[in-house]
Amino acid sequence: MDIERVNETTLKFFITYNDIEDRGFDRDEIWYNRERGEELFFEMMNEANDNDDFEMDGPLWIQVHALDKGLEIVVTRGKVSDGHVKLEIPVSQDKDSDEQTVLDLIAEEEESLSIEDEQLEIVIGFRDFEDVISLSHNVYVDDIYNELYHFEGTYYLHVLFNDEGYNEDEQDDILSQMLEYGFESDISIYRMKEYGKEIVKENALPVIRSAFSK
Repeated sequence: MDIERVNETTLKFFITYNDIEDRGFDRDEIWYNRERGEELFFEMMNEANDNDDFEMDGPLWIQVHALDKGLEIVVTRGKVSDGHVKLEIPVSQDKDSDEQTVLDLIAEEEESLSIEDEQLEIVIGFRDFEDVISLSHNVYVDDIYNELYHFEGTYYLHVLFNDEGYNEDEQDDILSQMLEYGFESDISIYRMKEYGKEIVKENALPVIRSAFSK
């Protein structure tokens, strides 16, 4: 997938149909299955945030162009001022593409989404199950939601912080300790739940600590 920064508020993606299928999505279902389409979109936006520091902190305007080899997606982040949304939408010059515009993906119940309201979550991958066991015995995060999956030969721990339990510095400190045993993965939790194998649904690390003593 290619990501181009158009300006401060706009990103342009190009993703091939082969890349879409490699991510576990059917090239047709993303059009008629809204939930699956949103899973793909948020997976792409998470990569953009990691690589280009583009945060979803307001309403978004999304333009999707269906091309011969893939999709071109233009995402513009709106600015909210005095209750009004300001959008600077770049105009596409490609009149030959099959354009479908999706306005306000974060509409109605979703429009209140902001980076401050989001809980911090991360997916940590492990090259060996022994690393998961070591993590469970050395970093105690029993009050943090965590679940373990196995997908394509790798173990993945999905961790979700409760903002009321830890401040930002404490979260960063815990994450840095956890990442000593694994690596941050950009695979989406939706993809793991759909195609991976659930090992421990909740309280994965305490369960593993009890089952595998040192």
